Amino acid sequence: MTTPPPNPRVPAESVRSLPAVHGKLTHPRASSYDSRVAIRAVSTPRRPALDNLDKAIIKALQLDGRRPYAQIGRELHVPEATVRQRAERLIARGIVQVVGVTDPLAMGFLQPAFIGLKIEADRLEEIADRLADLEEVTYVVVTAGRYDLICEVVCEDNDHLLRVLTEKMAHIEGIRSTETMVELRFVKESYRWGTR
Repeated sequence: MTTPPPNPRVPAESVRSLPAVHGKLTHPRASSYDSRVAIRAVSTPRRPALDNLDKAIIKALQLDGRRPYAQIGRELHVPEATVRQRAERLIARGIVQVVGVTDPLAMGFLQPAFIGLKIEADRLEEIADRLADLEEVTYVVVTAGRYDLICEVVCEDNDHLLRVLTEKMAHIEGIRSTETMVELRFVKESYRWGTR
């Protein structure tokens, strides 16, 4: 009897019921590894469908988020109302944000830093959410490699950074270790990566 190939839509927990492949799956080893955590950690959100007009509007807004919709419409040969509706839909869906990006150093935040965090794997989402709630944190990303999470903080000075580390982050359970990388000078910061 031939066994059909594994279905990629079958949950990982059911893989144990498949026949042994070169003896590697015959007896699952007892360990503290939880496959559900790994699946959740590597899952990616479904990418929204964007057509060519959406992408052209995004590119125009990446160049200058203050450009009038009428000007974008003329350049793309579509009515202003179409550009406005599309742009508002992209903003409402969270695909585009039109904001004023500032240089933290020029705004008096003289101590920006990246913080790499190693955390307990089963608390990944909880800790990421707790970090995101901190006022000083500008972004949080889940990573593969040396750290589980990396966040950026923007602080007024070294004392402020120390307070964030010792009074705020230190009280978040599940963080095993952190490494702080102080930002000395911005060389490049761009939001013009286009679309695919």
